[in-house]
Amino acid sequence: MYLQSDRLEFRPYRDEDFHFLWSLLSDPEIIRYIGKGQTRDRSEALEFLYWIYRSYQENFQSGLLLLVRKSDGRRIGHAGLVAQTVEEVDELEVGYWIAKEFWGQGYAKEAARALRDYGLHQLGRSRLISLIQRDNRASQKVAQHIGMAMEKEIDLSGKKVWVFAIEKEENDGISTIGNRKAALGES
Repeated sequence: MYLQSDRLEFRPYRDEDFHFLWSLLSDPEIIRYIGKGQTRDRSEALEFLYWIYRSYQENFQSGLLLLVRKSDGRRIGHAGLVAQTVEEVDELEVGYWIAKEFWGQGYAKEAARALRDYGLHQLGRSRLISLIQRDNRASQKVAQHIGMAMEKEIDLSGKKVWVFAIEKEENDGISTIGNRKAALGES
């Protein structure tokens, strides 16, 4: 899968990206709302990288991709479409993590918008979700910005998680779930 947006290039992880990935996984502020919220040591981070590689082999159209800023080639986070099973239903999640030094610059919104468009239009998916812990206000705002709305609360690995969703309409491709203006990219 190859994607780009105005400021970002999305590319598959490579071995030389390991230290950047480990920096994300070992930062308590970044990892606070991811999974169980626990940082990972070097061997656990390596396992996570192998999980990313396996996801590429299982489906080349999805998986976590490294986010590279076009202006200077810096790694700023990762994002992707990730297969999830929610209450025995196979779903495709829009996921995004941004390195702390790049927070508040609109990169998560930009990445999520590109992934939404790719999933709904290029892949032809009729529905995408984001799984967001209830205290993660920043990620909730990103999901709402791309037209998702909170659908329900579930228990995932012992954490209360909100399922945000967007569904594609037949007539114009934009969902009535969530904020229609945000989904269209309007203010």
